Amino acid sequence: MTARRLKSLSIVAVLAVSGLVFLTWTREWFVLEVTAGGATDVPVVVTGETAAPALSALGLAGLAAGAALSIAGRGFRVVLGLLTILIGASVVLSGILALTDPVGSSTSAVSTATGIAGRESVADVVGSVAVSAWPAVAAGVGVLLAVAGVLVLVTSSRWPGPSRKYDAVRFEHADDGAPLDAVDSWDGLSRGEDPTR
Repeated sequence: MTARRLKSLSIVAVLAVSGLVFLTWTREWFVLEVTAGGATDVPVVVTGETAAPALSALGLAGLAAGAALSIAGRGFRVVLGLLTILIGASVVLSGILALTDPVGSSTSAVSTATGIAGRESVADVVGSVAVSAWPAVAAGVGVLLAVAGVLVLVTSSRWPGPSRKYDAVRFEHADDGAPLDAVDSWDGLSRGEDPTR
């Protein structure tokens, strides 16, 4: 595989998996049966937005890291690879925390639906919890994002460098090769010299 193709594959992997983080954030994670002031059970649907609110910020950070990789120099690629691994680990943690405590991560949704506030009070009125696959999918997506970060770390030394388009422009004297300063540039313009030559 060519270095350019390896770079493209790594960047696309980071961007695609970061997009999947947003997908899991929008899906239904839990359905809680809540007893509200009597024998009536009220179903409360909880999405990833409520159960794991940090996922949106983590997905956005992953997208930003992927975009920055396209123009980053060699040293900065290592930093972005490590950052991508940390973002992936945080996504895994968000999914696991929601899975281990679905009632706790759904407290705000239950409070909005019933008016009952407080973690213990909410736990007392929740009869049952149906857990979807999406919290586990979110954790799996976090693992994939961390793997994409490892891919960046392992392969980035073989990537081609950024194009010269992003390099700083330096003007030099034609006769002695010394760099031009601001005064030289103005003097040249005063004499009618073309600065683009």
